[in-house]
Amino acid sequence: MRFRSKIYGCLLLVFFASVASCKKTSEESKEHGDQHEHADEKGEHKEAENKEVELNSAQYDASAIVLGTFEQKNLSEVINANGYTKLPPQNQADVSVFMPGIIKTIKVIEGQHVRAGETIATLESPEFPKLQEAYLTAESNMEFLAAEFERQKTLSEENVNARKSFQKVKADFETEKVKLNSLKKQLNMLHLASSGTASISSTVAVTAPISGYITEVNIKIGSNVQPGNPLFSIVDNSKMHVDLLVYEKDLQKVKPDQTVRFVLTNQDNSEIQGKIFSVGKAFENETKSVAVHADILNDKQILIPGMYVNALIDIGKNRVNALPVDAVVKADGREFIFILEEIHNVSEKDIENKEAESEKKLYHFQRIEVKSGTAQLGYIQVTPLQKLAEDAKIVLKGSYYIQSHLLKSEGSGGHEH
Repeated sequence: MRFRSKIYGCLLLVFFASVASCKKTSEESKEHGDQHEHADEKGEHKEAENKEVELNSAQYDASAIVLGTFEQKNLSEVINANGYTKLPPQNQADVSVFMPGIIKTIKVIEGQHVRAGETIATLESPEFPKLQEAYLTAESNMEFLAAEFERQKTLSEENVNARKSFQKVKADFETEKVKLNSLKKQLNMLHLASSGTASISSTVAVTAPISGYITEVNIKIGSNVQPGNPLFSIVDNSKMHVDLLVYEKDLQKVKPDQTVRFVLTNQDNSEIQGKIFSVGKAFENETKSVAVHADILNDKQILIPGMYVNALIDIGKNRVNALPVDAVVKADGREFIFILEEIHNVSEKDIENKEAESEKKLYHFQRIEVKSGTAQLGYIQVTPLQKLAEDAKIVLKGSYYIQSHLLKSEGSGGHEH
């Protein structure tokens, strides 16, 4: 009996020792697990999971999202310059008349496009019939003097008539010839017919000297106009260029044929390309800056003279991956872009009790962490912190909408993939 009690006591001792050992092992394991979890939290985001967002068709349309990819831009080896759009003088015109008269009709209004040679007004004057009459008289005299000249020339050669008579007829003939040519040119300038009494008119057409847009109308019906006073102003904006002001310290770096990129001040961020064709040789007023002239290569925007621009002149070839500034969003002290991963078609049974049209497609976006660099003219250098597919569809516009949708989903306990 005493022997059996000893054995029983030993077994109890072994049992409690095993329990204590298991408990210690469990606690060590838990502590180790806690330490590992803590380490993960500390190295948080050492490899942070990319957050994902889904938008339905209605949300996608409302966000006005624009997709695209990286653009290669030089954002560092550049010269910043400001300037304005300008037209060369040969693409601007003032319309005036050669003789005084009264405005009879006006056929255009400001902003209207006209073609070179098109009638834009008519002018009336009693001087116009007199000019045509003088021309017709001179033309008639010319016929008589031409015949008399030939007759006197023949007589002079045969010594029948005195040479003095021939010289007088010759002088009259040459004088009338000059007068006729002068009158003809005046009629041509006034766009009046130069032959036939039936064509005599007291009204002449005022025509556009160039094609372009009417910018000023300085007359009205019945206005008494004088030579040299501008009646209309016309501009041809098809030959617009930009004048950029470059300061003395940067002047040596600027050369013809360099690329210029600029955006219009107070307009959208659409970038316009240009190329330098001339560098000024004198300072502009007292600014210690020189005008640099650049042709506009892609002028799809509506440009008018005098628009102010912010520009970059490329003086190097250091091109980097760049995106519009609006493509990058900030959260938790970091920077992100969104990638469209897939468009998922939802079956009818999955969209019961919902607006079928707005839920038939789900747009799946992934948020990718990036590092940004130099920003110029609405673009910023962007380096993804993970490799992206070459054909990745990056959200260029609408990133803030997607980010706000993500925050809203998280705040309401929404689901995060």
